[in-house]
Amino acid sequence: MPNRLEIDRRSVLAGTGALAASAVIPGAVPSAAAQGSALSGLSVFGGLKYGADFSHFAYANPDAPKGGRLVMTSPRWFYNQNPQTFNTLNGYVLKGDAPPYVELLFDSLMTRALDEPDAVYGRLAESVSISDDGNVYTFTLRPDARFHDGTPVTADDVAFSLTLLKDQGHPNISQTIADLTSAEAIDATTVALTFSGRQTRQLPLFVASELPILSKAYYTATAFDESTLEPPLGSGPYRIGAFEAGRYIEYERDPDYWGRDLPVNRGHFNFDVFRIEFFRDRQVAFEGFKSGVVRFREEFSSKIWATEYTFPAFDDGKVVKNEFSDGRPAGAQGWFFNLRRKKFADPRTREALALAFDFEWSNENLFYGLYKRTHSFFQNSDMLAVGPPSEAEQALLEPFRGEVPDIVFGEAYTPPVTDGSGQIRGQLRQATKLLREAGWQRKAEGGLVDADGNPFTIEVLARSTVFERIVNPMIRNLAILGVEAKFRVVDAAQFEARLNEFDFDLVGRRFALTPTPSEGIRQLWGSEAAETPGSNNIAGIANPVIDALTDIMIRAETRDDMVVAARALDRVLRAGHYWIPNWYKAVHTVAYWDEFGWPDETPRYDFPVEQLWWFDVDKAAALKDNG
Repeated sequence: MPNRLEIDRRSVLAGTGALAASAVIPGAVPSAAAQGSALSGLSVFGGLKYGADFSHFAYANPDAPKGGRLVMTSPRWFYNQNPQTFNTLNGYVLKGDAPPYVELLFDSLMTRALDEPDAVYGRLAESVSISDDGNVYTFTLRPDARFHDGTPVTADDVAFSLTLLKDQGHPNISQTIADLTSAEAIDATTVALTFSGRQTRQLPLFVASELPILSKAYYTATAFDESTLEPPLGSGPYRIGAFEAGRYIEYERDPDYWGRDLPVNRGHFNFDVFRIEFFRDRQVAFEGFKSGVVRFREEFSSKIWATEYTFPAFDDGKVVKNEFSDGRPAGAQGWFFNLRRKKFADPRTREALALAFDFEWSNENLFYGLYKRTHSFFQNSDMLAVGPPSEAEQALLEPFRGEVPDIVFGEAYTPPVTDGSGQIRGQLRQATKLLREAGWQRKAEGGLVDADGNPFTIEVLARSTVFERIVNPMIRNLAILGVEAKFRVVDAAQFEARLNEFDFDLVGRRFALTPTPSEGIRQLWGSEAAETPGSNNIAGIANPVIDALTDIMIRAETRDDMVVAARALDRVLRAGHYWIPNWYKAVHTVAYWDEFGWPDETPRYDFPVEQLWWFDVDKAAALKDNG
């Protein structure tokens, strides 16, 4: 399952021919002016940037040429977001490891505008209308929508797909859409989605924009809940081309794609071939980029970015380094504790272990000063809690006094700042005190044991050695505390299996949130997801206060109310010490062979190079002439 349900990224398309109407707040009764109106777009809190007659998204170049190739490695590989292998082409069930970008094969009813925090516009759907009670969304499909085999995309396909995903889809999907009670085909081009009345404002938008519409005929004859290397039948801008499991996969642009002329498709999907190369070793992957086998690289290693762009192609100007702004919430990157294990049950233990990570020393000596410390799941957004609670935050938190740590009502917890010298005796003394209070005792040999005499050991699970140089200084500090820690590398298949089964002590992950969190956020810290195999709640957070504040946040009636609730929630999450937060930067650091063009404007809420960039024939010719 692509890790982008809550975590951000999907694609494009907007409606044409629909009646212009004011935006409607999903999940609430539409205004009188909008009742019964056919809408070209929706947003959570009202207000749309684009009208029904817009020609293209402002961040796309409608005149971008088609052709050429884009070759890159698996995105977000650096922090274990995607495996460096694949053994299935089904990215919507728990079984198997799918390659990234399989969503390019499928259309959805609507799609996000990447320069708005949560607006979606029609894709397969020409328009949508909402019942007076806000519980029924009726979509009118475009009659010319087609699957790749030429058969029409019908309302029956939509109803079948959403029912199938709810019944057999990945837990991150099925749990998220629990309040979708039915999907019913009214006629060939009209489908009604009915929600329970308990749904949040975001859920109808999530269902419309994040879920693939599948062919009923194909998946009636083909098992959906199995892993498979048979290319699926889709209706999207790309088809599966050549591939070799675990080595590479090519997505080939469909020149007959039914939606190629829709306004939000203008300037999108420009490469004839989009290829992902898989490397099990990151240094080998970098060598592949230096040699030109890989043509685009988003750089996640500060060491490589600062010291290793010294090869001839870079010196000659054939390879270019660049930075593009990143306006998304930076999200949660860190080492997550597995609270399902008794040794991590006490928050004082978790706080103590986190004190062994000296970020300032790492940033100066390992990261070349390129990063800032992450404090929050909501980093780089206005949902980040700062200072003491505001009056509005206090009002939300007060009913939970006694159920949450007292620090929640004071300054938001922030990890201590060191002087960068590597000498953190003060922090280690504080950690020792916390461990003693949590019941850990020193043996004569110096190691810590619990009340039953079990030694305190930790395994930091990874599937690459790239983080070993960062984890090892923390392991040395843990040894001073009496904790025996080791860095364990396993292969990609074993890593994914152990994560799905929650078989780890401490593991590094990164989750980037959307600017308007929706139901999917519960997959990160909701109690129900804590024991669901394969969920993104890898820490096993199961806290009724967090559940309650999450519900308040995603049911907020205004963006201001949502921000207040998010900040209150942030305080509780940070006080729980569920992870050892890492670092972030608010830019995309990328390098590429100088043969591409891109729009003047980078959308604030995503960086979909594979959708918006294009192959520049003149630049490519100049590269060739230059050897």
